[in-house]
Amino acid sequence: MGWSTRQLAELAGTTVRAVRHYHDVGLLAEPERRANGYKRYSVAHLIRVLRIKRLTGLGLSLSQIAELGTADEHPEEALRSLDAELAETIERLQRVRAELALILRRSAPTDLGPELAQAVAGSEISAADRDFVVVLTRILAPSTLRAYAETVRRTSSNPVLREFDALPADADERTRQDLAERLAPVSRQMIEDTPELRNLFAGAPLGAATGIQAMSQAITDLYNPAQVDVLVRMTR
Repeated sequence: MGWSTRQLAELAGTTVRAVRHYHDVGLLAEPERRANGYKRYSVAHLIRVLRIKRLTGLGLSLSQIAELGTADEHPEEALRSLDAELAETIERLQRVRAELALILRRSAPTDLGPELAQAVAGSEISAADRDFVVVLTRILAPSTLRAYAETVRRTSSNPVLREFDALPADADERTRQDLAERLAPVSRQMIEDTPELRNLFAGAPLGAATGIQAMSQAITDLYNPAQVDVLVRMTR
C-alpha cells in the first residue's frame, strides 16, 4: 500500500512541491519505491510532514527544524527561544500601534517619535518649526529632546513666538529689533524653566560640532532672512 507524493501532500494539507522541497533540504527521508519505481510513503512520512508544518506554523524556519534533528518532537529550548522572540515582537508591534493611534487621532507627523509627535500635534507649531524639530531628533540626546518636547508643548501658544512665526521676510529694521527684544526674555525663561536646554549638545550622538553645524544650516534653510536676523539680534 502506501501513498504517492500527491496523496501524501493531500493528506498533510500541503503541496507536492513542498514535499519535494522537504526532501531537498534533508527534512524528509526518501521513501521506499514500488516495483514500478513510484514512491511509497508511510504513516511515518505523514507524521513527519505534519510535524514540519506544525513547527513552521509556530514560527520556526526550515533551517531551525533541520538543526533540531531528532529532537523536533518536543523542541523545548527552540520553542522557548521562539517565545522570547515573539514577546519582543509583540512589544514592538504594540509600540507601533500606539504611535499609529496617536498619528491617526491627532494627525501627528510621521517623521517624529511619539513624544515629539504628541507635543507637535497638540501645539500651534509652524511648518518650519516642525521641520526644525525633525533635524533636532538627529543631533540632540534623547533626554534633551524630551525636555525640548515639553518646552514646545508648554510655550506653543505664546503670542511672541506666534508673532515670530508670522514675521514676513521684508520686515523693517524697527520691527525686527522690537521683536528680538521681546523674544529674548521668552527665550531666557524657557531655559530657566528647562535646565536641560542650557547645555544643548550635552551627550549629542554626533558630537557638538556636528550638532551646531546642522542646527545653523537648519535655521538658515527653514526660516526667512528677517526671522534669522531676529534670532541673531536676540542672541546678542
